[in-house]
Amino acid sequence: MKQTYTAVVKQDGEWWIGWIEEVPGVNCQEPTRDELLESLRLTLREALEMNRADAKRAAEQAKRRSAP
Repeated sequence: MKQTYTAVVKQDGEWWIGWIEEVPGVNCQEPTRDELLESLRLTLREALEMNRADAKRAAEQAKRRSAP
């Protein structure tokens, strides 16, 4: 399943800054727009993997607590 996310990208002086609107904490700063977009992709991928792992752990713990 492929998801679509919204990247907000702005130039601030000599730096490019950006963030992903749908995922809190995914924000980056780089010297070029291309580097920023790649950093955002990588950071988003890592955040989603971490969130997925946390959700799996929580589900496993809930399952153990409800087992007789």
